[in-house]
Amino acid sequence: MRSTIGILLALLGLFAVTSIPATDNWPTPPATVEPVSAQISGPLTGGTADHSKFEALKKPFASGPEVTKACLSCHTETGKHFMKNIHWTWEWRNPETGQLLGKKHLINNFCTNARGNEGMCAQCHAGYGWKDENFDFTNETNIDCLVCHETTGTYYKMPNSAGSPACTVMFEGKPPIDLALVAQSVNLPQRANCGTCHFNGGGGDNVKHGDLSSALKSPTRQLDIHMGVDGLNFACTACHVTKQHIWAGSRYQLEAKDHDGMGKPGQRRDVATCESCHGLEPHPVDSLAAFKRNDHISSVACQTCHIPEFARGGVATITDWDWRTAGKTRNGEGYHEHGYTQGNGSHRYTYKSIKGTFTYGENLVPLYRWFNGQMQYTTIDTKFDVTKPVAINDFTGSRDDGRSRIWPFKQMRTWMPADIGNGTLVYSHLWGEDTDSYWGNYDMGKAIAHGMKEFGLPYSGQFGFVETLSYWPITHMVAPKENALTCENCHSKNGRLNGVEGLYLPGRDQNYWVDLIGVIAVLGTVLAIIGHALIRIFSSKGAQH
Repeated sequence: MRSTIGILLALLGLFAVTSIPATDNWPTPPATVEPVSAQISGPLTGGTADHSKFEALKKPFASGPEVTKACLSCHTETGKHFMKNIHWTWEWRNPETGQLLGKKHLINNFCTNARGNEGMCAQCHAGYGWKDENFDFTNETNIDCLVCHETTGTYYKMPNSAGSPACTVMFEGKPPIDLALVAQSVNLPQRANCGTCHFNGGGGDNVKHGDLSSALKSPTRQLDIHMGVDGLNFACTACHVTKQHIWAGSRYQLEAKDHDGMGKPGQRRDVATCESCHGLEPHPVDSLAAFKRNDHISSVACQTCHIPEFARGGVATITDWDWRTAGKTRNGEGYHEHGYTQGNGSHRYTYKSIKGTFTYGENLVPLYRWFNGQMQYTTIDTKFDVTKPVAINDFTGSRDDGRSRIWPFKQMRTWMPADIGNGTLVYSHLWGEDTDSYWGNYDMGKAIAHGMKEFGLPYSGQFGFVETLSYWPITHMVAPKENALTCENCHSKNGRLNGVEGLYLPGRDQNYWVDLIGVIAVLGTVLAIIGHALIRIFSSKGAQH
């Protein structure tokens, strides 16, 4: 019966026009093509102002907040709008679970926690000077306009506090920033602007997400069909559409199954879904196979078929991180080791005294599971069994809830510090100028005790390490259609969807009667098509059918 199903899948391929096998260029090498045109930024494309002509920007600036003050003198309401953005608040409460989320509160299984380490971590906050709990979130001049809008490529962010000499050495020798020059260069955000933080989340290039790396600054269409400089050349905001400085799309609140599709004629919905551009029937129905592809939309996310692999383009991602090995020194000083050469030829650290041991991967096949868009987080006060793996962020979904589809994920595994006595995660004090900061003294016990005391949290005094998992939906690095998955990738024994439960999958699963009915139905359809064609061929010219 299974061989019969294979034959039927092959028959479906005869009617297909887009199921083309992968080419020799897959996975693609890093892009070498330079941009030849402006990036497409969605409904905001274009502009009516040349900021290099503004008198308010033609003067020396002593600080970033001075630049922001000049910006707000024209963009009078922008500060009020931006302060509602999660890029500013680092805080968001999930209306369904009630959990208070955002970098301001969460633990992650990369550099563990931003809270208490803002002197370093808030380099990726869209503001100036956040180094402790005294930061003024109501002061509009603390907003950093340049990090999102400058286009010279010479602007950079520094830590907001000095930290230990063991780490501050990384930032020595930086050239001075010409703030007037970068202020006059401002434009709509480009991929490089967003990538300043999003490509480097978790402590390095492509460390966290797996589908967001420096390779997307200037990619080919083979690496990403939307962002390719030799293709559509989309900026991030072409999909993450913006209204009053609030961006569509968030890992805290995903729309896993878009029921609405495209907006009214001439309008764009304020969402970041595939369906908002491509509709609910994205494949032209010019074959039986295309008809079946559209039928799959209800249960399979577009990303599942159209992102066959992640961490492509020559930039690796971290898949395993072990904090248990951190803290080793040589002659009393920390050190690092190169042990991995990625596709673009760059060397990556496989060990750092301040972070532990890393495992990398490239061109990785995702994990596939049912997903309804609802992420669930283990927070600082969540109790758990320290002898079992802990899901730092997990997801929910099933075939029966009406909201789920099969999605691709990156799975991240980390051994990280925890309060073994209380069975909770911990805030570790990593960055600081004091003697308790781990990135300086390599004493995890002191670092945890300091971090927990700083925020008035209970700590048993007994720390250890727990195995943790986190999951990251894959939605970037969309391949051209000729490199999308074919039927056989999933409809086969040991295929991609082996771990997906709650469905009967022809070619993977076996049930005699179900298979027989399916074979009869498909053969009947094929015979009907052939019969209709024969009638048209042999009937009298002009006869009615």
